[in-house]
Amino acid sequence: MKESIIAPSILSSNFGRLTEEVNSVIDAGADWIHFDVMDNHYVPNLTIGPMVCESLRKDGIKDFIDVHLMIEPVDKLAESFIKAGADLISFHPEATSNINKTIEKIKEMGCKVGLAINPETSTDILKDYLMDIDLVLLMSVNPGFGGQKFIIEVLEKIKLVRSMIDACDKEIYLEVDGGINMDTIQSVANAGANVFVAGSAIFGSDNYANTIKHFREKIS
Repeated sequence: MKESIIAPSILSSNFGRLTEEVNSVIDAGADWIHFDVMDNHYVPNLTIGPMVCESLRKDGIKDFIDVHLMIEPVDKLAESFIKAGADLISFHPEATSNINKTIEKIKEMGCKVGLAINPETSTDILKDYLMDIDLVLLMSVNPGFGGQKFIIEVLEKIKLVRSMIDACDKEIYLEVDGGINMDTIQSVANAGANVFVAGSAIFGSDNYANTIKHFREKIS
């Protein structure tokens, strides 16, 4: 498992030239491409579907695609994203009627699976599922819109989940999404995260390579 992974969120990219944007951030040193999928039902925003993922694959994007489903229900759209080329699907436990069944369905299709935890959601729910998943995604903003301010209280939650992961002796990514920028990434890394989702901090910068380089300096 790579020590630190930078995963730019395409929610903040220029969708008019999405393939070019994805290639640019990968060439600039990013590791994963992050999809924020919202349905205007589970969260108050509407973003993208599996056709965008499929289009990137058809355009030759071969890099790791990390899909965060902020939708309800989960299973059908998870299946569609996997068929479209997703490498990892994260979902919110509250958004499915059967967490075990959804995890199993995603894994059966050959995809990695993660559980996403909102700022107000207890981490206790992870205890029964850590051995079955590949990633924990901690939201450090309330889901729905990009560009929000980091919720500082989430740092303690990151530390707690890091200790839970270490105790289970299994390689599990700890991803943090929301308000990740030059001012917050170091404290997030120090708390124990190893996957960092950043949208506007990267795509809103003048130089993607310099931004990602400075991110790596902060977390090294």
